[in-house]
Amino acid sequence: MTTARGVFVREHGEREVLEVREHDVPDPGPGEVQVRVAAAGVNFIDVYRRQGVYPGATPFVLGDEGAGTVAAVGADVSSFAVGDRVAWAQANGSETTLVNQPAHLLVPVPDSVDLEVAAAAMLQGMTAHYLTTSTYAAGPGDVALVHAAAGGVGQLLVQLLVAKGATVVATAGSDEKLQIARQLGAAHLINYATVPDLAAAVRDAAGRGVDVAYDGVGRATFDASLASLRPRGLMVLFGGASGQVPPFDLQRLNSGGSLFVTRPKLGDYVADREELEWRAREVLDAISSGSLRVEIGGRFTFDEAAQAYAALEGRRTTGKLILVPGDEAAA
Repeated sequence: MTTARGVFVREHGEREVLEVREHDVPDPGPGEVQVRVAAAGVNFIDVYRRQGVYPGATPFVLGDEGAGTVAAVGADVSSFAVGDRVAWAQANGSETTLVNQPAHLLVPVPDSVDLEVAAAAMLQGMTAHYLTTSTYAAGPGDVALVHAAAGGVGQLLVQLLVAKGATVVATAGSDEKLQIARQLGAAHLINYATVPDLAAAVRDAAGRGVDVAYDGVGRATFDASLASLRPRGLMVLFGGASGQVPPFDLQRLNSGGSLFVTRPKLGDYVADREELEWRAREVLDAISSGSLRVEIGGRFTFDEAAQAYAALEGRRTTGKLILVPGDEAAA
């Protein structure tokens, strides 16, 4: 048994329910790896868990994503050894100094990739990967709409789409954020805070309806995303930063031109160990080679967790936010 320090949700609610406290971490059990955490990713799924949108017993340690160094391994674990550098997404309890995680959810991190960058890249990197390779296999000739293009997933989507030869129409809530998308290769930029008709602006910029709309904003942009599609285009709703999309009449898909809508999640695209390793390897190798850039938009200590989530929920950030155990951070 070892004492660790982590960010707890004491009961479901808003940011005031977060508290940092010590807790005991047992030795890793069979199939588990104990990791000394270097950094944990800050994600909207944490907000949903904190609020109780995704039900679960309280109290619990927050966070589904992180990276660190292996401190111990349990029985039957042969894939990792003490000292290995590892990262994960979709493994609970990450915002702590020490955690036991299932070995099958961990992936190796190349020595050339900083652990803080790995923690920032896992969930959003693999999300951008499956969205552009599997949900819709983008390529030359495709026109893709990316909302919140300066955000964590948005920046990665723009880069991966451009690398595949697709034309990107990027939206964001300020001209400053749009310049980030331009630097990453977006061909068309739209400030959705200043246009009266977002769908019309997208169609004007692209010269036609888009082939695919990647929408992690949700309620605020969903209708415009549907209206931006070409006939038989695909609407990919992968998040709800502005709120969840209410039920809608499926007949709208018919009248819009036989449209498609999907609401994917990462877990279904890393359904087995082989798929997880493939996606993680491609993301981390791209980071290592320099072909994929991950912007850490804010670095907060565990004690500053409420500030980090306030920035995330307020959509005031660019890039990815991370939490680190130490006393120093630069948000």
